[in-house]
Order: sequence, then C-alpha cells, then structure tokens
Amino acid sequence: MYKESQPLRHSKDLEVLVNISLASLDAYTTLKLSKRRRTKAAAMDFRTHKCLLIVIFGFLGLFSFTVEAATKKYQFDVSYIFYAFVVKISMLKQLSILNFDHIDCIVLYPQIQVKNVSRLCHAKPIVTVNGRFPGPTIYVREGDRVLVNVTNHAKYNMSIHWHGIKQYRNGWADGPAYITQCPIQTGSSYTYDFNVTGQRGTLWWHAHILWLRATVYGAIVIMPKPGTPFPFPQPAREVEILLGEWWHNDVEAVETQGNQMGLPPNMSDAHTINGKPGPLFPCSEKHTYAMEVEQGKTYLLRIINAALDDELFFAVAGHNMTVVEVDAVYTKPFTTQAILIAPGQTTNVLVKANQVAGRYFMATRTFMDAPIPVDNKTATAIFQYKGIPNTVLPSLPSLPAANDTRFALSYIKKLRSLNSPQYPANVPLEVDRNLFYTIGLAKNSCPTCVNGTRLLASLNNVSFVMPQTALLQAHYFNIKGVYRTDFPDKPSTPFNYTGAPLTVNLGTSKGTRISKVPFNSTVELVLQDTNLLTVESHPFHLHGYNFFVVGTGIGNFDPAKDPAKYNLVDPIERNTVGVPTGGWTAIRFRADNPGVWFMHCHLELHTGWGLKTAFLVEDGPGQDQSVLPPPKDLPAC
Repeated sequence: MYKESQPLRHSKDLEVLVNISLASLDAYTTLKLSKRRRTKAAAMDFRTHKCLLIVIFGFLGLFSFTVEAATKKYQFDVSYIFYAFVVKISMLKQLSILNFDHIDCIVLYPQIQVKNVSRLCHAKPIVTVNGRFPGPTIYVREGDRVLVNVTNHAKYNMSIHWHGIKQYRNGWADGPAYITQCPIQTGSSYTYDFNVTGQRGTLWWHAHILWLRATVYGAIVIMPKPGTPFPFPQPAREVEILLGEWWHNDVEAVETQGNQMGLPPNMSDAHTINGKPGPLFPCSEKHTYAMEVEQGKTYLLRIINAALDDELFFAVAGHNMTVVEVDAVYTKPFTTQAILIAPGQTTNVLVKANQVAGRYFMATRTFMDAPIPVDNKTATAIFQYKGIPNTVLPSLPSLPAANDTRFALSYIKKLRSLNSPQYPANVPLEVDRNLFYTIGLAKNSCPTCVNGTRLLASLNNVSFVMPQTALLQAHYFNIKGVYRTDFPDKPSTPFNYTGAPLTVNLGTSKGTRISKVPFNSTVELVLQDTNLLTVESHPFHLHGYNFFVVGTGIGNFDPAKDPAKYNLVDPIERNTVGVPTGGWTAIRFRADNPGVWFMHCHLELHTGWGLKTAFLVEDGPGQDQSVLPPPKDLPAC
C-alpha cells in the first residue's frame, strides 16, 4: 500500500512516458524514464512549462489517453469500465519509481465513475470523481496554472467550484451553476483553466449545483513558491482531513422531498471524516480513517468542513492543536484543544505527537446554539502512534458542548491575520460603500405543501431566484432581462432584528436582484442575523474575493458605536465567515476583481431557500482590469 507523501517539487529534465492498461491496479503499466536523454515519441518536456496540472474529472466512466510532447496537446477518450486505477505522483514517489525532487506537479486520474458505496450497513450509488469518495486532492504551487477537464457522465447536470481560488478577471472558471456558467450537461465536458496567484494553503473544490457536493468534493493544497518556507515550524508530514455528512438515502431525493413538503429535508444520518463515520457507528470497522504518527514528530492537519449544513467542532484526544492558517491565509498561531469550523471553511493546525504512545480518537460533532434539530452524532477517526496494535482502545476527546456559544465566540476572537512584512493585512481603512444585509427566514403560501406554506430565506427581505442564463454571460454579452441591479443596500423596514421571535410575514419578495459595485471601490458589509422565525448562525461565502472580518457581536449592530470597536490592524482574512446566532458580522474588501461574484449562505439548505445574491463588479479603466473573454467550450444554457 502506498501512503500520501510530501507535496511535489521541481524537476528540470525528467521525461515520463506512461502507458496504462485500465483493467486493474496490477494491470500492465509501463513507465519509461530518462533523466539525461530525450524521448522524441511521446515524452513530456517539463522545461517548456513551469507547471501544468492536468486533472481529468468526470462522472461515471473511465478514460484512456495519450500525451503529446511538451504538454501542448492532450487527448482523452472516455469509456465505461468499472475498475479503479489511479496514477498519482505521490504514489510513484513512494514506490521510488521516479525522482520527483524538482517536479511542480503532474497528476493523472484515469478513473471516473458512479459507484456503490456502503456506509452504516447500507449501500447506495453516489456520484464521485474518479470513483473516489472524497474525491482526489489537487496539489499545486503558488503561481501555477491549472487545467481541469470535467467530463460529466452522471444523470445530473454538473458544475465544479474551486472554493477560495480568487479567479482574477476569470469568473468563467469559478463554477457556480447559473452564476458564472451554465452547468455541464450529461455527456458534455468543460475545461476549467485558472491561475493560482498570491495564494498558498488549504482550499477545496466541490460541486456547485443541487446538493451534489454531499459526495463530490476534495481538497486543494497550494504549496508556497519554491524556496519559500512556511511561517511556522516545518511539519514531518501533512494530512488532509475532510469533514462531511452522510445520508442513507439518495441526497437529491431527500432534497426533492423536502421541497415538495415545504419543510427542511431530513437531516444527515452521520458525519464523516475523510468519507468514513468511524467505529461509533454500526458496520463501520472497515469505514474508519486512521493516520499513523511517530513519537515526537509534528503533523500539519489540513481540515476542511465539507458538510452541507453543519458547523462542526473538531479535536484530537489528549493533544493540543496550534492554529496556523484559515481559508489559505496564515494566522497568528494560537493553541487550542478544539476548533470550530463552518461549512466552506478550512483550518490548518499543527499537532505534535508528544503523548503516551497509544491510539487517540479525532472527533467531530455539530455546533448549534439555536433551537433547531441537527445531526448531533459524533464521527471519529484514529490518531495512532507507530507500533501500537489495533487492539488498543482509543480515547475520546472532550469536545465543547453542542450549544457552547462561549467557546465559539472565544475561539473566533482568537483568529487574527499574521500581518507580517511578507504577509501583510491590507485592510481597507476608508469605505466607499456601506451595505447592511439582514438575514431572515419566512413562509410563503404553498397549497400543495404539508402545512400550506413553504419555507424560504432572504437577504434584506429579498429571496434570490436562480436565473436560466448564467449571470456572468448575461453581463458580458449584455443580455437583457436576466437580472436587475437594484438589490437594496439596507432593509426597507428597520426593526428590532434580534428581539422577540417574529412570525409575521413581512412580504418577502422574490427576484434575481444583485448589487453593482464600481471597480476598485472599498466595501463594508454588515451581515445581521434576525429572529424572523428563529435566530441561527449562518456561514457566508463570497466568491472571487477574500475579505477582512473587522468586527462581530451579539444583538443588533449599532452603527454609532460598534465601528469604534473594529479591528483594523490584524483582522482575520478569509473567504467564508460565520454570522453568530442572534448577532452580526462586519467585513471589508476592495472590489478589484471584475465580474459577477456569488455571495451565499454555505448551509446548502438555506442557499436553496434563497439566502444568496451576487455582486457585479464593473470593469476598470486598465487593459488588465476587465473580464477576460469566455473560453470556447463554455457550456451552453
């Protein structure tokens, strides 16, 4: 068995010819290598391109391929074969087949399939990327160009979002269906082509249509430029930890049933760590993730919350964690026994194996401090010291209580940007545009629904309606009638937002309404939770940007007093932020990325109910300050 190895490095003069028979892992595989001589036939000369990462994504099927010289041309033939075969640089490096000391990245994933997966004594078909759940990790370096060809052979339309990648001028590669592109239809392909500029750390990718990201997701690891060390102690090894949810039933059927009834869909049946619920669940002995560690060594855990609807605590029994990064932004390090991570967020922590050698559970469980039912079951994985037999029972960590608001607020307050000369926090100190968005739930009439009403969600009492033409296409080609740019900067009717519960219908409107923002203007947005039906925490994600979280509080935001308490020195910078239950969060960003950028609650339930909008950032005056032309293979609507 091979293990994930360290991220890849550079090579100047290495040629690789890969011939793959797709019958099984033991099938005929030829690797013809030459460090000193050139193979003229079909070798790849890595000197002509700094780093080109080719990942073939698809759904249901398999491909064979040939690779032309100098990475100029790639052909991919998709066929329907149900064997798993993965060729991965880390695998070949572990097997000592190649010298990868100088390769940036080249990743080949030949297997794409819908497959039956068994969890909790139940098996069901799920949509996967390359037959893997979770999907493959993409390794790149800061400054790399990435090409990902997505071939869709699932029965659902598909799009992939590269969560946290800024996509400067290049919304065509961002991925949210009907916002920056129309989805990839069954039997079609689309190549996401983007650069990783000015970013390093942990991000992730996931489906961005329907609820398909329940199984279609994976990590993105961005290494610093060559020769640039981490601003924290170098770990002995790095491991991706993806937190998710699992349903017994087909997730799309669960979502459809909820919509038809006008009620929240059934909650998940389990949480997962790297796709596995752990031994506290039935039939899960084989479905437990374990990582082996050595005494005295330090490990970097790249933690991603890929759950659809749950904020989660995470801890390692008996071990402290040092937080060093969130959302691919370095932080001032601090030590904690547990972290809080909302859907869409990433957190990197250092863990030192400095306890008595044994087996320790890593565990995750929901945080919910509002009167709302959630999946409160605990998923576990194993942090296992080398040489300890599997018969040793692991110990459980002491996670915060499920409704521990005090811990949540204290933890969030500790998050601060590193703000070093190399990694400064360029917080906008002056604001050109002040926005105040209220978050609300409501009920609309629905004669066919269970209670005669249907739940919906809104910002400033506007519930967003998804268009049938992608917003970015409509903007770029000046297609009329797709959207309006009159989204209100503040609610039309102020009220006591977090007072007694309000069950009255405020006449929530529905429409495809977005905000137009001048290029390079500075924006402050205050997101205010309300007690319309109930208060609740909401993680909001802004595409195309990072932002600075300059303030947060409980109760109603006070524009006369609260800005004086802002942190404008080293506020945390990220792409997804939690608005506390019955409270508010203020963010600032500079609108220097032209295009149409989605902003939405990252609770999939609320996004589907309309808790979303978008910013249309206008082109700037410079030649490099306008939206790039669309690619030729952009999916048609």
